[in-house]
Order: sequence, then structure tokens, then C-alpha cells
Amino acid sequence: MTAAVVVPPPPVDDVDVPRFLADLGVPGIVDVHVHFLPERVLRKVWAYFDQGAENYGTGWPVHYRTPEPERVETLRGLGVRAYAPLTYPHKPGMARWLTEWVTGFAERTPGAVPTATLYPEPDVVDYLGAAVSAGARVVKVHVQVGGFDPRDPLLRPAWGLLADARVPAVVHCGDGPLPGEYTGLGVFAEVLAQHPRLRVVLAHSGMPDYLGALDLVHRYPDVHLDTTMVGPAFSERIAPLPADWPSRLADVADRVVFGSDFPNIPYPYAEQVAAVAGWAAADDRLGAGFARAVLHDNPAALLGV
Repeated sequence: MTAAVVVPPPPVDDVDVPRFLADLGVPGIVDVHVHFLPERVLRKVWAYFDQGAENYGTGWPVHYRTPEPERVETLRGLGVRAYAPLTYPHKPGMARWLTEWVTGFAERTPGAVPTATLYPEPDVVDYLGAAVSAGARVVKVHVQVGGFDPRDPLLRPAWGLLADARVPAVVHCGDGPLPGEYTGLGVFAEVLAQHPRLRVVLAHSGMPDYLGALDLVHRYPDVHLDTTMVGPAFSERIAPLPADWPSRLADVADRVVFGSDFPNIPYPYAEQVAAVAGWAAADDRLGAGFARAVLHDNPAALLGV
């Protein structure tokens, strides 16, 4: 990554994002953390967010509550050239058919890369191995929603499979926005201790334990952070970043990848892009080179696009 001090003015809204990307000199955004789900599952997810005040203590208005074709077109219009459509189960028996569904979605949708998901169950290696053999480039693991222990013995061969195949896992294991029985970076650190070659993206940069996430990045060379919901004003109210966050990223700049949580975010996509631009401008060791790396080069390398 070649750093540059001057960072273009951040986008002021979604329409302005392509201008920012052109000024930055990148062909588009590569987003490692986007959600597309079967319609009936997505409706349940949105219904949960509609209870944001009750569930999270704050309203959570889903900003991109539109039909699937429109959401695909929205990403294209924002300048997103490739993205990982992530799915996740909340009970046994879901992971296989979600993986099959998202494989089909990726096949018919330009820009979407093949993904998979998992759950601790006896056939996890069967469907996960089939997905990896078919070209899955990333696996989503949601410890909080799934309510499972990532150290479950049923998952050990699955972690080993992913480590051997060098397929990254986007893992939501932090305590944000709500802690679960098996969340917390200390829990997942035990998985990494058993599988130190596992390629992992810590979703939401481990929110709210940002410093704990950085510690894992320093300890394990294949651990990354994603920017998902990190930095926008909404998140700063519930899980503020350390004041010196940009300077802390300077030493791990090649392992920060862009993620958005589209479409379920309660604010415009441009706010996440602007957050990255703000970090880049805040430290002379970062600059425009850091913004290019986070928005495009790092996630493109991770996903193989």
C-alpha cells in the first residue's frame, strides 16, 4: 500500500460516492459484508430491526428496505464492483439450504461472489466442503444470532477445512450490538489458538472491543478487521471508537477490509465510506493509499476478485 497524505473530500451522500471513488482512483468498492437472504428470512430480520428500540435501546430503521432487484441495482449505482452476499442460520438445519440458496444467488447476480455459512451440526463438513469445492470465497459465521459456541467439537473439522482451504470466515463474535452466551473475543481467541492458520475477518472490528480485536490482528497474521458499522454517527453513539483509532490502524493497514452491512444499516451507505475517508485523513501514515486499500485492494485480495 502506497500512502498519500491528500484524501479527496468524503462523499456527502450516496449519489456522491462514485465521485469520491473516481477522485480516489479506484475502480469501485469491494464489500466483504453485505446481506442477501431468502425473502421470508429477510422479512423476519427486518421485523427484528423494527423492534430496535426494544431490542437495542435505539431505533433501527432499515435504510434500504427495497425489493431484491432494486437492492442489487443500488449497489451497482454506488460503485460496488464486487461483494460477498452473506447468510446466517439461527438454528440447526438452516445452514445447508442457506448455502445452497446463496450459491444460486451468486450465480445469477453479477458482482456477487459465492459464499457459504455454517452451524455446529453433524453434516457441517459435508455441505461446507461441497461449497468450498464449488468455489465459495468466504463463509459467514454469526455466533450471536446462531447462539452457538464456536469451540463446539462439531465445528473443529469445519475450522480445519477452512484453514486448509485458505477460505476466509467473516465472524461476528463480538458483544455488539448485544452480547450473547458465546460472544466475546476471548471465546473466539480459543478457536484461533487451535487453528492459527484460519483466515478470519472480525466483523464490525470486534465491536465494542475494538482494542481486543486489534490485539488478535497483531497476534495472528491471517486475522483481519472489517469496517462494518464502525465509525458512522449511529455506531459512535452506542460503541464509540478509541480517539486514536486511525493511528492504531497504521500498523495493520493491509488487514482492514471494507464492509457495510447493506441493506440493514440505519443510515446511508455513504456514511460508512465517509468514515473510512475520515480515518485516512486523520493520520499522515494513512492518507489516500489507505482509503484505496480498505475500499478496494485489501478486500479484493481477500475475496480473490
